[in-house]
Amino acid sequence: MESDLQRLGRREWWLWLSALVVTTLSGMVFLLSSFPSLFLHSDHFFEIRSDQARWAILSLLLLFNNWLVYRQWSFRRLRRQHTELTKDPQASLEGADGPSRMDPVTGLYTRASVERWLGKEVARARRHNVPLSLVALRLDDFAQLTQRYGRAAGDLILKEFANRLRKASRGTDFGVRLGSDDFLLVLPECSLRDAKIVSDRLGSLEMMCSGQDITLTYSAGWIDYKPGEVPSDLLKRADDVLQVYKNASKDSVSTTRVVR
Repeated sequence: MESDLQRLGRREWWLWLSALVVTTLSGMVFLLSSFPSLFLHSDHFFEIRSDQARWAILSLLLLFNNWLVYRQWSFRRLRRQHTELTKDPQASLEGADGPSRMDPVTGLYTRASVERWLGKEVARARRHNVPLSLVALRLDDFAQLTQRYGRAAGDLILKEFANRLRKASRGTDFGVRLGSDDFLLVLPECSLRDAKIVSDRLGSLEMMCSGQDITLTYSAGWIDYKPGEVPSDLLKRADDVLQVYKNASKDSVSTTRVVR
């Protein structure tokens, strides 16, 4: 996106340079048209008076100004689209895939809605040689907590965890709910080391559930983009990490694992 904005800035610069050149040439024509003797030579293959020359240049200036206004409008529209996309990737996803792609409980996005955006981030990481990392997270003992306290309490746990993900991540990051207790954070321009820092911001999750204090534990795995991979490869690696956590026995302490 930054590269696109730079190209857009260069195109705007060339537009204003063209406007300066056209204005200078038009001024010279108007200046020359004040000398009628330049238009009285009978050996020219054309016949034009000085006032006709003025009207001709005015007509051309009108056409050029209309084109100039249109180009300025198109450049501003493109810049606004890029700015909105950079500030709020979640809103961009919503516009591209619709609100039906949002998880109704957490407000995060589902696997179906994130594949297109992840593809863009993979392409940008490949094109500009910048890092791209994912954090795969799984809530420990979520099924047991839901069975003990009920579905309403389970939804409350999911909402609290989703809010923590939003607070821990940056504005350019976006979260996804992959399954009932599986989550994903996509971190553009973020290395594995930085991804660990982001996940560490979650801290311990303590909350009140059905009148009782509970400590919500989670497992996290960090995945980095490797050259040649496609979005499905990254999602497959995230699924593999989460499957390991599902098969492993969990205790009450949050565990973490780095996948390289």
